[in-house]
This record gives sequence, structure tokens and C-alpha cells, in this order.
Amino acid sequence: MLAQQRQEAILQRVRATGGVRVSELATEFGVSDMTIRRDLDVLAERGLLAKVHGGATSAPPGATDEPGFAAKSARQRAEKTAIAGRAARLVTPGMAVALSAGTTTAELAHRLAGIAGLTVVTNSIPVAEILHRSGRPDQTVVLTGGVRTPSDALVGPVAVAAIRSLHLDLVFLGVHGMTERAGFSTPNLLEAETDRALVDAAERLVVLADHTKWGTVGISSIAPLAGAHTVVSDDRLAEEARQTLRDHVTELVLAEVGE
Repeated sequence: MLAQQRQEAILQRVRATGGVRVSELATEFGVSDMTIRRDLDVLAERGLLAKVHGGATSAPPGATDEPGFAAKSARQRAEKTAIAGRAARLVTPGMAVALSAGTTTAELAHRLAGIAGLTVVTNSIPVAEILHRSGRPDQTVVLTGGVRTPSDALVGPVAVAAIRSLHLDLVFLGVHGMTERAGFSTPNLLEAETDRALVDAAERLVVLADHTKWGTVGISSIAPLAGAHTVVSDDRLAEEARQTLRDHVTELVLAEVGE
């Protein structure tokens, strides 16, 4: 049995019974306790269950749970680095691009600091700080106003009004989750509205989402899967997710982790 198949079976068991034990799962699937713990780690990172001593239980819905920027920065570091590296290849000197709030877009900002003549629009305080520290005189950084969220995004009517007057080549969108039904989503209603304004202002939508985002749903949808021209994820993305995305988006790019 493949790891993905085993994890799906574990998740179904948790949803059916409310909880599982590591020892029982190891015996049932004929694998080590350590293998089962790794499976539970993967499912817990996606918010699909909650790890407890000796096993796991059902996770709360979590559609409005919004970790802070620092907490999210510590997750999937290798994947975010790889995704940012591939996404930067889509940008050429002189473009006008937007970066939404998020830890993966912040990682991308470090790479955009080396590209000449860019105009970068963002509602992310960390992204603006990264680009400001680069000190490039040939770049223009536009930080929208707005109300600050736990993820250091600026949202609300002030941000939306500023964005709606712009015309951009690309928008790089970080997301909380992605599924076929909900599309790309976020746990913050105001951030969803601001992100939709960024999407509407750009010619092309590029979504940056590591493999753990698949199957996760936030309370508010930003765009359907088909609304993205390109999705940049990592090579740990499940095969089922790859096929679903290829059925909906123009281009799926899988960054090699550790590349």
C-alpha cells in the first residue's frame, strides 16, 4: 500500500470512529509505529486530524482558524523555498506584479528583489519590508493600506479601493487551502475580498501552494481552480491532486524539494 493510500484509509477511520491508536494502525497495515506517526504528521499538517498521545482524533472544522505569520513561516520551509524559486522564473524585468499576503509569497519576495525594473503591489507588510530592505532604486513597491490581520495582511475597503485602480501583469496568490469544490480559499473573509481584487486586477493568476494545502478548505473562496493560469506546488503533491489540477488549470508546475 502506498503512503497516500494508507493515509486516506487512516483519515477515513478517524472520521468514522472519532479516533485511532498508533499501535493498532501499525498492526493493521503491517508497518512500524514510526511510519504511522509520520502518516499522522502529514494529516495533522493539513488540518485533517489532531494528534494526541498514542494516536489521533478528529480535528475541529478549522475553516476560520488563522495562524499568525511567524507560526506559518516555520511550516514546510523546504517546499516554500523550492516553490518560490520556480515562481521567480515567471517574472521578467519591467513587469508589474502583485504579491498577496503569505509566507510563500514572502519567500518569493526575496527572489524578486534581484529583478530589475519591477513594480510590485502587495497587501503584505512582510513582503513590502523585504523589498524595501533590498534598496533597489529601479523598483517601485506599492503597499496598500487597510486593516492588519493575524497573517500581516492589509485588508478591507481601503485596500480593495487601492487595488481596483491598478492593471497588473501577474498576481502571485498564497492560499490557505485548495479543493476541487471550494477552489482556492482563505480563513479570513476580508482577506478573501482583498485577494479577489488582486486577482481581478491582473492578466494572469499564479497560485503558490505547497502539497499540504490540497484538501484544506477556508471559510471563503477566492477563486475556482479554473481561475488560475498557473499553480506552482511541490513534487510531494499527491497524484490525485495533480490530476485534478491539470484538469482545471492551464499549467501545473511542481518544484523539486531541495532543488
